[in-house]
Amino acid sequence: MDGRVPLSTLLSHALVAFTIEFDNEFEHQMPHRTTNHGSTAGTRHAPWLVSMVMWSNFMQFVGEEGTTIRELQRRLKMSDKNLRSWLARMGEWWGYIVVETKVAGNRSKRTHPDAMVLPTPGGRKAIEIWRTLEGLIENRWRERFGEDLIDHLRETLTAIVSQIDVELPHGLPILGYGLFSSAPEHTQRSVGTAVPAIATLPLAPLLSQALLWFAIEFERDSEMSLAICSNVLRVLTEQGVQVRDLPRLTAVSKEAIAMSLSFLIKRGFAAMKSETTGSRIRMLVLTAKGRSAQGRYRQLMWAIEERWKSRFGEEAVFRLRELLERLEPAALRSPLLRGLEPYSDGWRASIPKFEGLPHYPMVLHRGGFPDGA
Repeated sequence: MDGRVPLSTLLSHALVAFTIEFDNEFEHQMPHRTTNHGSTAGTRHAPWLVSMVMWSNFMQFVGEEGTTIRELQRRLKMSDKNLRSWLARMGEWWGYIVVETKVAGNRSKRTHPDAMVLPTPGGRKAIEIWRTLEGLIENRWRERFGEDLIDHLRETLTAIVSQIDVELPHGLPILGYGLFSSAPEHTQRSVGTAVPAIATLPLAPLLSQALLWFAIEFERDSEMSLAICSNVLRVLTEQGVQVRDLPRLTAVSKEAIAMSLSFLIKRGFAAMKSETTGSRIRMLVLTAKGRSAQGRYRQLMWAIEERWKSRFGEEAVFRLRELLERLEPAALRSPLLRGLEPYSDGWRASIPKFEGLPHYPMVLHRGGFPDGA
């Protein structure tokens, strides 16, 4: 706690920056619709715009000619309930897939395991574009930061992720109640046996798996999620912070802030009050319980990093930190932030520019955008 940025924050900044750059390019190339920011001309039946997580965790496993429910469940390692949620999300909600239904039994509402999950025409177009983007953005980073830095970052992440004995998703999971990010359906894997496969992963999944494992370890020892602690609890004070300032201070959306406040206030970590008597300006004030939790959060962040040194090797963790610090957006003209400039017709061009990046991605059901947008 000597002024350094926590390791999970360094991982988050890199992953969020990569994701936004990926998403900006997808929006630019893909015919789409949005709720609040317009749509591509002549795209009445185009899919709704979503973020990289939807590709990483689901659509990359759907074949262009279709995939059976049975095979998709094998690839995703999901429960029936979770898979149904994803099918509804990517199908009925957003229009990327359709399911050729077969009823499993007269009294069952389950879809038959041999039913086909098929991409819609828009879904096939999205798959075609998504497949090119991880390589495209990684190559941009090589040009921007240097081949050596990105190669060493990949090697270091591979060395660490290959020692995790749990099968983790390629992207961060959608945050649930309390914005917890633990992956309840993870399965064991033999340490070291998957090193060749892990080494072939794109940079974003490597960053994501390292960050998710940090969150899982944190949330085992915390009554509050890493997402809420890193973004909202971190900036609160006993004097209070104006609620309207929280999106700017945390670099996450108003919707993500609202979900965080609901949890913090309900559990007694923070309280809402007016700035002055009769004022309409709302302040979020840290309670004694919240102050204790804030101190615990800071201690636990560094304790986990020390734990990682013992488990993954002190040299590997030191090297990871050193490489990520070289990516840090320490100034407004940093290479990391320069890559986030949206296209002029992109939805991010219509909102205030970044003053920073989330200290943990706020991946919500709204489309999976890393700032909860």
